[in-house]
Amino acid sequence: MAHAENVDLARLRNIGVVAHIDAGKTTTTEHLLYYSGAKHKLGGVDEGTTETDYDPEEQQRGITIYSACVPFHWAGHTINLIDTPGHVDFTAEVERSLRVLDGAIVVFDAQKGVEAQSETVWKQADKYQVPRLVFINKMDVVGADFRCCLESIRTRLTPHPQEHGQAVPVAIPIGSGSSADSRQPFRGVIDLIHQQALFFDPADLGKTIHTAPIPPECAEEVQQWREFLFDTLTRYDDKDLITSTLLEGQDPPPELTRRLLRELCLARRIYPVLCGSGREHIGLQPLLDAVV
Repeated sequence: MAHAENVDLARLRNIGVVAHIDAGKTTTTEHLLYYSGAKHKLGGVDEGTTETDYDPEEQQRGITIYSACVPFHWAGHTINLIDTPGHVDFTAEVERSLRVLDGAIVVFDAQKGVEAQSETVWKQADKYQVPRLVFINKMDVVGADFRCCLESIRTRLTPHPQEHGQAVPVAIPIGSGSSADSRQPFRGVIDLIHQQALFFDPADLGKTIHTAPIPPECAEEVQQWREFLFDTLTRYDDKDLITSTLLEGQDPPPELTRRLLRELCLARRIYPVLCGSGREHIGLQPLLDAVV
């Protein structure tokens, strides 16, 4: 873990990654380390070569048993990233980690939505008042459904937004599923705040990001999600960071939108939702940006 005397505490983040088993939590962690430069080669859960599953039993079973912390740097910040167990047998290990976290990334399977252990760790995060980011993973698998997954989060985890906060997308998928089962397979994400499409180059495992205009077939959906995003943000915009600008019919500056979003995330009013695929190397860098 990074030493406090060497780090600007305002730029230090202690972040945990939590999920139900097999939602892709350790793969997500591995990609965050790889893109940050903390690792120079992607490891694999099946091969037992991930950075955080270091114990021989973890490598043999292909699951996380012990919480592991790895420090790295991103966008001028120091991040202590803690990968936690996803199996129900190790719930106490997750709870110990949540007590010391500044925030958590909660990973969900896009096809399965909220599962038993993801519900358990969410309630634990509520108990310790931990701010959260939501990452809907595996958008490339058969049956992946962003809206369905999001609805399960709202129904099971945040049924009363005024009391429990609200899951609000800041990025949405372009397509879903694989080329084998979908006419429009998952191939990128749309940044709702900056209004641009992001495509991740498979040639370098997604390190290179290509920005592009929003595909025409996604324009209507983007408009709907942006309206929902800004409607939710303005309800809590006590400092008028963006409300007056919106009332004038203009788009607020992205930096002010991100500032308000961060404040509301820390207050647990909003849980920003992003999406991607660890297996296809899509959507992970925006998650890192959201952490800082």
